Amino acid sequence: MLVVNYRFKEGESPIEDKMRENHSKCLSVEKYPNNRMLGHREIVNGEAGKYVWQTYKEVYDIVIKIGNSIRACGVDEGAKCGIYGANCAEWIMSMEACNAHGLYCVPLYDTLGADAVEFIICHAEVSIAFVEEKKIPELFKTFPNSTKYLRTIVSFGKVTPDQREEVEKLGLAIYSWDEFLQLGQNKQFDLPEKKKTDICTIMYTSGTTGDPKGVLISNESIVTLVSGVKCVLDTMNEHLTAKDVYLSYLPLAHIFDRVIEEFFISQGASIGFWRGDIKLLLEDIAELKPTIFCAVPRVLDRVYSGLQQKISSGGLLKKTMFNVAYSYKQSNMRKGQKTGEAAPIFDKIVFSKVKQGLGGRVRIILSGAAPLATHIEAFLRVVTCSVVLQGYGLTESCAGTFVSLPHEFSMLGTVGPPVPNVDVCLESVPEMGYDALSDTPRGEICIRGKTVFSGYYKREDLTKEVLIDGWLHTGDIGEWQPDGAMKIIDRKKNIFKLSQGEYVAVENLENICGLVPDIDSIWIYGNSFESFLVAVVNPNKQALERWAEENGVSGDFDSLCENPLAKEYILGELTKVGKEKKLKGFEFVKGVHLDPVPFDMERDLLTPTYKKKRPQLLKYYKDIIDNMYQTVNKPRA
Repeated sequence: MLVVNYRFKEGESPIEDKMRENHSKCLSVEKYPNNRMLGHREIVNGEAGKYVWQTYKEVYDIVIKIGNSIRACGVDEGAKCGIYGANCAEWIMSMEACNAHGLYCVPLYDTLGADAVEFIICHAEVSIAFVEEKKIPELFKTFPNSTKYLRTIVSFGKVTPDQREEVEKLGLAIYSWDEFLQLGQNKQFDLPEKKKTDICTIMYTSGTTGDPKGVLISNESIVTLVSGVKCVLDTMNEHLTAKDVYLSYLPLAHIFDRVIEEFFISQGASIGFWRGDIKLLLEDIAELKPTIFCAVPRVLDRVYSGLQQKISSGGLLKKTMFNVAYSYKQSNMRKGQKTGEAAPIFDKIVFSKVKQGLGGRVRIILSGAAPLATHIEAFLRVVTCSVVLQGYGLTESCAGTFVSLPHEFSMLGTVGPPVPNVDVCLESVPEMGYDALSDTPRGEICIRGKTVFSGYYKREDLTKEVLIDGWLHTGDIGEWQPDGAMKIIDRKKNIFKLSQGEYVAVENLENICGLVPDIDSIWIYGNSFESFLVAVVNPNKQALERWAEENGVSGDFDSLCENPLAKEYILGELTKVGKEKKLKGFEFVKGVHLDPVPFDMERDLLTPTYKKKRPQLLKYYKDIIDNMYQTVNKPRA
């Protein structure tokens, strides 16, 4: 968006004509050279101060230097460039240099598991990597396997003599940021002309089992998505302008934040980076005063909990006033009044403090990556004095497929209608009882359009599983609403998506947990509104009684299953085997219920072939599951 020119074919569609028109006008740097582009908080005497900014022209000049330096290292068009670290200006500038020179930008991140960075470097054949200074030791852990491909390392900061020595022993080159910028000094490399179908990034996402999958995303996918988002906001009369400000804290290694930042850059708006500490996030918000705030449900859950706590501790008079204001405004919004018009007096005297808590200027809040609880969405729509939108998409669909409408209270609990640049249909799933042609259409959500990915890198087999006749099969079960919105109601396969956006393959986990000798059977469950897993366990009677005898715990088998010490013991054994098998952090079970009665067919919990009937298990243990989540979430005294 900052540097790249794309070729577009005339007359393909109105949206593509519009994209071509926008991109033929000029680059962002030509339109907004003196606008603030990238900002960070200045640290003075150990204290965070004001945001300091680089303009579009200043960033452009650095991007050109980075690109020349990359090419001076012998890295040419089509090569793979890794970027490893927290969001920062250097991340964006490195990415833009990749865009300019036709390199595949490959985000490297370790939340997919301890070995993910090494796997991604080797699988994508990354030859040059830009790395946050404090992540360099983590990168070194991939040696020597990654050095088969990796030849050049660039630190976003400095390089120590020991680091330089270790790298050079392996025949690699390593540069500090300032050193690297000097490499391309007095050198000029032509920018290759790129086609819209060219791949601009390989974004790795957690697979259902096994290794991460490399999602191939083209220039066209990102540009189409950005144009679609712009079209949606323009239709809502919520235009993004050069005056808007965005807080960059969601990982740039995920498609959600990546496309949002590309959108901001295309409009000449400003992006300020957080300091990387969730405890300091509200301070960064207060200083930056963003106008648009994107979040995953886990963050908005914390906002909601914090506000509820303040309301509860505010005294009877304040609570009463808040409740009256809330009821009045929500009632008007349900009648169709817009957020800013439903209760302007109450906004000023009651809800303005909430708005100030988000910096005072937020006008749009966008939630994505996982479902947002309906009661939290309703609450935020009322109290934040902002438009609250919930979106749905996959890495494979370039993040954006559906987005809710701002002033339609009837769309609460849904992800809204499709964005204008995709086709969507439901496909019946008869084995689960979902009929796409029934009066209430339900089925697997399938997506077609230019935002859909180009395939999984080096995994044609997996690509063929999900891309059928041009339709991306998402695995999510949706239900069309009468107003055209989509409601996500189930998963086609036994996979959970937790609130932080990570997928969990439950059958694989149950097989691993089943290695614990003290349990006979286990059913693991993950609520998409929570960030962790819980489980119902049938413990082995002899093993549990032996443990009780050895540890001086009395009681029969039934009472042992109720004993908190026994639950802690089983949880510890599950954790132990999880560590042995190198499970990812979000795959560990955090709460257990011990049921002395084995899962059986009499309670309709098993099939005749002893397979778990998961919907029935959830229905049977619903109260227990709810209680486990409440217990684990309860703050300790």
